Amino acid sequence: MLRMLFPLLASLLALAGCSSTKPPPAKPLFVPPVAVVPEPPKENLPPVMLGIDVLEAEGFAAVKGRRIGLLTHPAGVNRRGLSTIDVLRRAPGVQLVALFAVEHGLYGDLPAEKPFPDKIDLRTGLMVHSLYKGNLVRATPAQLKGIDALVIDLQDIGTRSYTFTSAMKVAMEACFEAGKEVIVLDRPNPLGGLKVDGPLLDANRMSDVGRFRVPYVHGLTIGELAQMVRNEQPPGGLNISDAARAKGKLTVVPMRGWTRAMRWPDTGLPFIGTSGLVLDFSACEGYPMTGLGCILGGFRHGVGDQFPFRGLSHQLVKLDPLEKELRALNVPGIQFRRVTVPNARTGQPGVGLYIDLTDRDAWAPTELSFWLMKLACKLEPKNPFIAATDVQRRTFLVHMGSQAFFNDLVTNGRNVDVAKWLRVWREQGKVYQEQSKRFWLYR
Repeated sequence: MLRMLFPLLASLLALAGCSSTKPPPAKPLFVPPVAVVPEPPKENLPPVMLGIDVLEAEGFAAVKGRRIGLLTHPAGVNRRGLSTIDVLRRAPGVQLVALFAVEHGLYGDLPAEKPFPDKIDLRTGLMVHSLYKGNLVRATPAQLKGIDALVIDLQDIGTRSYTFTSAMKVAMEACFEAGKEVIVLDRPNPLGGLKVDGPLLDANRMSDVGRFRVPYVHGLTIGELAQMVRNEQPPGGLNISDAARAKGKLTVVPMRGWTRAMRWPDTGLPFIGTSGLVLDFSACEGYPMTGLGCILGGFRHGVGDQFPFRGLSHQLVKLDPLEKELRALNVPGIQFRRVTVPNARTGQPGVGLYIDLTDRDAWAPTELSFWLMKLACKLEPKNPFIAATDVQRRTFLVHMGSQAFFNDLVTNGRNVDVAKWLRVWREQGKVYQEQSKRFWLYR
């Protein structure tokens, strides 16, 4: 009997087991893929943080809760290329209430030596105070009344005869006399911090194109220059009262990642033109090479309307003999090559010599300019330094800086001993550089 019941019991248990098992879920007709959100690409930023970048990284601590004015120009940008004007306008807790502009205007759209009035900036709605009336002028107490501090973000080119460092010095004088803090956002010296070259500026030749008693190529950043004149007496220091000098407050926001051995290309930063003829780093290097040598006499920098400060020609001397004379100089670190360029202004091709830098370590930035002066005396019918008018003579001297060398050009002309002067300035430069190290912010 049990044998008959066992198969039946097994069948019932099997049915019970089947009835207690849940059927497998039906597969969906379509399974959407899992959305993968890609990580935003990392910014490929230059390794050097400018003063404005450091200010932002520190939460704008130096200016937060304050009404500030800003002295700047088109090259005043952060390492992302954003204007310092816009960075400060958007900064939390910061009140940008006024703008200040110097030669060439706030947007760099004015020619050299062109005065301009105060006016409202249509882009920001802020008042732009002009510190250039055909010459540099101090900000007035009325212009400074509404601010607690003046932020300065100007790009220098490392050469003494450039008005932006002079503008900074004049602005410092006005602010210290008015009891306003000056905050300098530091920027690279495009030529690096190790090159020092050319004559120092005579004390009686200080002007808008040179208000620092430094060699023509000075090897300092704009922040270091500000520190240099902070406590010095005139003529090299600030032309202010002792009381203002004692109370004046200067803050320099240094860069991060910049070293003295860096030239502009080493920074990874794009070069933004600082004036109409200095639109790239090539012109920045050329400025001390040819600028002084083309003030008096027949030498002209550029070829046609291209290569400002890097091209070279002469109004009276044909290219073959000119090239021969220049090559015979054997100036260290440079070579000359012929170039021909179209000239949109005249419709005629421009022909001249382009100056290549072949060894930047051996290169003395101003040396060629002084040989050009000697050649001008040799190749031209009259010594151009004797023939110069009073205005031409002054223009030359406030740029070049040395009355003694000018006198030698007048007296000896083509026989001037340029090599002797280069040795003198080299020794003076060594002394200057050693003394200036106390103002260095970078190594």
